[in-house]
Amino acid sequence: MQPSQADPTSRIEEALSAVRALVFPIDGVLNGSRITFDSNGGEICSISVRDAVAIKEALKQGIHIAVLSEREAEGYRPLLEALGVEDLYLNGENLLYSYEAFLQRHNLSDEECAYIGDDVGDVAVLSKVGLPATAIDGVDYLRHRVGYISGYEGGKGCVRELVEMILIRQGKWPYIECRVEEE
Repeated sequence: MQPSQADPTSRIEEALSAVRALVFPIDGVLNGSRITFDSNGGEICSISVRDAVAIKEALKQGIHIAVLSEREAEGYRPLLEALGVEDLYLNGENLLYSYEAFLQRHNLSDEECAYIGDDVGDVAVLSKVGLPATAIDGVDYLRHRVGYISGYEGGKGCVRELVEMILIRQGKWPYIECRVEEE
């Protein structure tokens, strides 16, 4: 999706309709812009309850979820597995490499994926996906390189917002009456 072309509303709606997978990194998007450690140096892992509910609903509605990390982030594995996420790339691999492995595993195309990023390390994946997005607190460098800027910060509902948008557009969000106009 090239953000500078055509009517942005219709292009976003078209991209939302095509999404079969949502991909995002832990750092900056799932956990916000902070990493917190306890007094022993262990990472304290937490995510937004609203994001967690949305992740579960997306999976229930058939949307693949992949969570990536360019650093060792295995502490998040039990939490994400409890939500039902199976596609966890938390071993410090390159984000683009992990994204491409995910595509291959599920036989997905770039156009069928949405990606939420928040920093320059996400550009390689954002430039490939059908719906590139950033959290409202994402770095300025991304603002003209994405098709959508969330109204929420990373770790504070940006995942939830995009999941809702996808599922509402596809008529799958069960908590409101979803009406998608036939074109």
